[in-house]
Amino acid sequence: VGIWGKSISDKNVKALTGYDLIIHFGGLYAGKIKGLKTTVRTLKGDAKLIIVTVGLADPSNPANIKNIRRSIYEAVPERLMKNASIFHLRSGINYQKLNLKHRAMMAFLYNQMKRLPDEQKTADMKAIIEIYHSAVSFVDYRSLESIANAIQ
Repeated sequence: VGIWGKSISDKNVKALTGYDLIIHFGGLYAGKIKGLKTTVRTLKGDAKLIIVTVGLADPSNPANIKNIRRSIYEAVPERLMKNASIFHLRSGINYQKLNLKHRAMMAFLYNQMKRLPDEQKTADMKAIIEIYHSAVSFVDYRSLESIANAIQ
C-alpha cells in the first residue's frame, strides 16, 4: 500500500481515511492478491482505488485475467469497485533467491503440473515447468504508463 509516496506493508495498515486515491500493488499468490483484503477492510469513504496485480501469470492471457479479476471481485465490495481501476503487471522469478518456504511451494506446484497430461497444461503451466530452477524476468516497464495515466 502506498501513502504519499511511501510504501507500507498491509500488516501495518490501520485505517485509510482522508485519502482521495489508494494504490494497492499486490503480488499474486495462488490466485489471490496479497494484502488486498486488508486494504479493502481498512478503506473508508469513497476514495478512488487502483489495484495493481504483480505475478508470473501472463496478463495477455484472457483466462488469467478472468481468474485474477474473479479474485478481486470476491475481495472488493461493489461500492469500492465503482471507483476502482485494475491493472496487471508481469514479474519474474529467480529460484536461487527464493526462501525455503517459497522454494518448497514452487517445487510442489512444479510436481503437480508436471504430472498433468499435456492437453491439460495451460500456457502458463508449461512456462513454469520450462523455467523451473532458473531466473527469468517478464518485466516490461512500459506497462507502468497506463497506471501513471490513471493516477493523473
